[in-house]
Amino acid sequence: MASHKIERTTEDIKRELTAIFRELKDPRVNQAFLSIVRVEVTNDLSYCTVYVSAMEGLDRAKEAVKGLKSASGYIRRELGRRLKLRHVPELIFNATDSIEYSANISRILNSLDISESEDEPDDA
Repeated sequence: MASHKIERTTEDIKRELTAIFRELKDPRVNQAFLSIVRVEVTNDLSYCTVYVSAMEGLDRAKEAVKGLKSASGYIRRELGRRLKLRHVPELIFNATDSIEYSANISRILNSLDISESEDEPDDA
């Protein structure tokens, strides 16, 4: 029963963080195409790890994480106002390259020359 509440809270945090990120004025965050890949919250809601990825690559995501860390106090306060949590978790931001990785896989798959006639079985 408690895990369901944690999952709901995690989804709420992810949704609100997405909205808060759009409002940030820091150019390191503002000028990057950021995506929140995953949010993990501890059972006691003391820590929240946010995995962030940028379309421009891992280096850009690391720069954005620096901006997010400097604005973590503001982000945490806004999160507390929007979600009405008794205890707002401490935010830990990590950069990942998952968007770049998936875009690379997509490019590789698109470069393969597979014709549609090979996919259809013969009716003979």
